Formats: sequence, structure tokens, C-alpha cells
Amino acid sequence: MRPPVIIDTGPLVAVLNSRDNYHHWVVAQLKTLPSPLLTCEAVISETGFLSGLHLHKVNAIFEWLNNGALAIAFQFKEERTAVHKLMVKYNDVPMSFADACLVRMTEWYPHSMVLTLDHDFLVYRKHGNQRITTIMPSFG
Repeated sequence: MRPPVIIDTGPLVAVLNSRDNYHHWVVAQLKTLPSPLLTCEAVISETGFLSGLHLHKVNAIFEWLNNGALAIAFQFKEERTAVHKLMVKYNDVPMSFADACLVRMTEWYPHSMVLTLDHDFLVYRKHGNQRITTIMPSFG
């Protein structure tokens, strides 16, 4: 069984915008990754906002959720203390709420990978000291 993939905001925004610099890279990645991609409500919110709240883009996000390509696999209510601790620990980065939720998800899904465009995931650590496996383009 392939490890689960947790998706961050950047790749979702990129796939929704064909003019995004990373659109083609993300589309190619999505063709090879297992479904469903896991995420959290904060990422859905950021994606909608950064996509300009255009109805067709919002509809696409909900279609992915409805057809099982994307799954909400996080409950903030149960994880608020852990999320808060992460945001405090990485305050100097600073860590966004969505990033804290995704890092916490990597702790719940120990063999998971994070599909991201965010270099901060190279700094963050799960369980305090373990690198997070990422899928990201080379930014050279």
C-alpha cells in the first residue's frame, strides 16, 4: 500500500490556475499520486481565498471532496493543543494555522508525504525532531 499524501494549499491553488508557474508540475504529480489526497479545513479555506473565491474554482474543490479525490482527514477540535504548540514552536518561521494542522497530520499518518510548494516544510519537524517527507519541485 502506498503511503498517504497530504496536500497543502499551494498545489491546490496551482492546479486551479492554468497560468500558475507550478500548474503543469502539480498536474503531473497528481497523475501519479494515490487517492484520496488528505487535507484539512484550513487548507480548503486558504485555497478558496487565494483562488479569488471564483465560483468555478470553489466548485472544483467541492467536486474533489464529493468524488473522493480529496478528503478532510483532520479534526481541529481534538488537535487544538498540539496545533497551538506547533505554532508557538515555529513562531519565528512563522507557521500558519494551515501548516500547523498539516504537520500534525504527518504525526497521525507516520509514513505520509506532504505535497507542497512551501519551503517551510523543510524546516518543520514532526514529533519534534523527525523530518517530514515532502513532494515539491526543485526551486533552482
